[in-house]
Amino acid sequence: MTSEQKPILYSYWRSSCSWRVRIALALKNIDYEYRTVDLLSQDAKDQLKSVNPVGRVPLLLVNNYTINESLAIIEYLDENYPGVPLLPKDPIKRAQARAIALHVTSGIQPLHNLKVLQILNKKESGLGGEFAKQFLTDGLTALENLLKESSGKYSVGDEITVADLVIPSLLYTAGRFNLDLSPYPTINRINDTLAEIPAFIAAHPDNQPDAGLNA
Repeated sequence: MTSEQKPILYSYWRSSCSWRVRIALALKNIDYEYRTVDLLSQDAKDQLKSVNPVGRVPLLLVNNYTINESLAIIEYLDENYPGVPLLPKDPIKRAQARAIALHVTSGIQPLHNLKVLQILNKKESGLGGEFAKQFLTDGLTALENLLKESSGKYSVGDEITVADLVIPSLLYTAGRFNLDLSPYPTINRINDTLAEIPAFIAAHPDNQPDAGLNA
């Protein structure tokens, strides 16, 4: 069932979680309204809480209903819109795709988000960066091993899945921390392949209306 009203995405250009959803929207060829939430502005975050009690992006507004959490939004889009299917029909591949997505969204990304780094840096200057690098390195190493078992052209076999939606933002963040990515050839190969796909290009932070905000 496709929504009758144009969806509204509350997003921030460099938010990893928002980036995943933007890819899904592009793959599904969904026309939507983009609303910027300045994550470095307390006023903007307070205003967001009026529509999203969690106070985070992404938030998708569909026919006056709100959906938060990137994977929940992505699964909603996959179940209700035509276009590229993001969860394989094969139960093993579907489980692999979900496991990879959860490894990144639950096991890596929360450990280097802005709030965590700010708290750690208040305790000791530079501590946040070192903390993020350690967990990024550990997470990428595990992801490389996961992908060696599941990947074909993409993260799980030869079709795009939800697992691929988490790759670009992860490597983008690793680059911001100046990590050496050479130990992860499988991840790099998949990311390079994804980078040539129009939907992934459209979802890139540099191509968003608020690109460069607080850069």
